[in-house]
Amino acid sequence: MKKIDTSKITNLLFETADKIGKLTKLYKILLCLGLFVLLVGPFVYFSFLPKITKISGLKNEHTTLETRLVTAKAKANRLKYYQDKLKDAEMEFKIVMKKLPEKKEIPALLSSISQSGRDAGLEFLLFQPEPEQNKDFYAEIPVSIKVTGNYHNVALFFDKVARLSRIVNIDDIKMASIKGGTNLITSCKAVTYRFVETKPEKASSSKKKK
Repeated sequence: MKKIDTSKITNLLFETADKIGKLTKLYKILLCLGLFVLLVGPFVYFSFLPKITKISGLKNEHTTLETRLVTAKAKANRLKYYQDKLKDAEMEFKIVMKKLPEKKEIPALLSSISQSGRDAGLEFLLFQPEPEQNKDFYAEIPVSIKVTGNYHNVALFFDKVARLSRIVNIDDIKMASIKGGTNLITSCKAVTYRFVETKPEKASSSKKKK
């Protein structure tokens, strides 16, 4: 094994230092920068840059997750809003359904309407229930009415009908004065409603014999 000539290495270092010492200030600065880049560059490239890339990726992922979280919260709030609206609608539907008379209650309701007219001081010329008109989940039961009485009596009759526990609407109101008096001939149509329970269609269960 050859021995290393330390004297030659020492001389080379002195010569290099002497040459560096003779360089101008600008060249010395450039040389220092070159050495710094040569020494620090590999550390930055292999250790620091990958970490920066990873941090940047994590920031982008964090931003994406925050956006998704905001969107999810907004959807959750909208869902809660529609759930509350649905509950309110169901409550209103139940209240309305309680005001729809059943079929067995219709005669008593019609009697209440005519009694309201007599209590208001009206004289009935016509009180004629008409055929039911089926709708989606209810049926309309119109009643043609014609009465005589003054305007106050008619208004009192309408008010009494509006105060009934079941829903009764007054439509097609027509009034005609009677000559020589304050009474009016009033014709109208009282419409009440009945809930119709739709029965599910029975599936045909025909079995084929082999």
